[in-house]
Amino acid sequence: MYGIVGYGSYVPRYRIRAEDIARQWGADAEAYKKGLLLEEKTVPGPDEDTITISVAAARYALQRAGIDPQEIGACYIGSESHPYAVKPSGTVVIDALGLGPVCHVADFEFACKAGTEAMFVAYSHVKAGEMKYALGIGADTSQGAPGDALEYTASAGGAAYIMGGDNVAAEIVYTYSYTSDTPDFWRREGEFYPRHAGRFTGEPAYFHHVLNATRGILELSSMKPEDFRFAVFHMPNGKFPLRAGKILGFRQEQLEQGWVVNLMGNTYSGSSPTGLAACLDVAKPGDQILVTSFGSGAGSDSFIIRCTKRLAEIQRKAPAVRDQLADRRIHLDYGKYVAYRGKIRMNVT
Repeated sequence: MYGIVGYGSYVPRYRIRAEDIARQWGADAEAYKKGLLLEEKTVPGPDEDTITISVAAARYALQRAGIDPQEIGACYIGSESHPYAVKPSGTVVIDALGLGPVCHVADFEFACKAGTEAMFVAYSHVKAGEMKYALGIGADTSQGAPGDALEYTASAGGAAYIMGGDNVAAEIVYTYSYTSDTPDFWRREGEFYPRHAGRFTGEPAYFHHVLNATRGILELSSMKPEDFRFAVFHMPNGKFPLRAGKILGFRQEQLEQGWVVNLMGNTYSGSSPTGLAACLDVAKPGDQILVTSFGSGAGSDSFIIRCTKRLAEIQRKAPAVRDQLADRRIHLDYGKYVAYRGKIRMNVT
């Protein structure tokens, strides 16, 4: 049996409400909230970035795993917003956590599915017997251009997963990936904000890949939607995952626990991993969870996960996702949000 031996999530306390963004641009706040099914989003503090989020989430994962950090043989961080263009994020993370120096480290990129990409490779290493434990993290401090629809959703947060074959809390039973060259969303070198193809990001990109990956893993496993207690689909906004679930035959109650976009926004590489963490926080032994991520460019990773008796022993050893979402929120006005996110950029000659 191989799978998750420890998991953790991190949610920044700073938030900005959708109506505060809309008010700045003279937009209809209710239309945006209704169209995106989103109330507010997380904002990283001035001292927070993908590295600090990764460290915080991984520390919680270590608390739940209860293992010696030196036994972790690999650390992979998936993100669309690594702080450095050249310097890796992972080297800082392994030093902060005490994993190194004998540790394989890599930063992953694949838009919003970089997190599940890191999880997949970490899981594959331990399943292949290359190492006892491996760490896969999905974290982001995503950006949206001022006034763009992405500004309402692009947020911050992440989740970390320690994979192993001992004391497994959630077994990974099946994996499946579906990928094509679909240019729906991109950011060239040197550009500060990503660009997207508007409505093209829906049918040919998100839905095509999410639906095909999920149908593929259901066929591979000979399972049906009713076999799962929870299902998590990547959350670029509030509507897309709910619609995908309905098309695939999942019920609303199967989606609600992992559907955290309404109070958190789209954490990009942290989206699906954080939704999974929210489900693991309340799942019971024997529960089965389906997770399908999505990354623009484009591709989806699917996992079928079965919870074991050990999950109940570790759930309360670190903060739950929804507890962090509710805990001591600090709401920013638009001016403070702009300052924290460095949206005013000056060219000094």
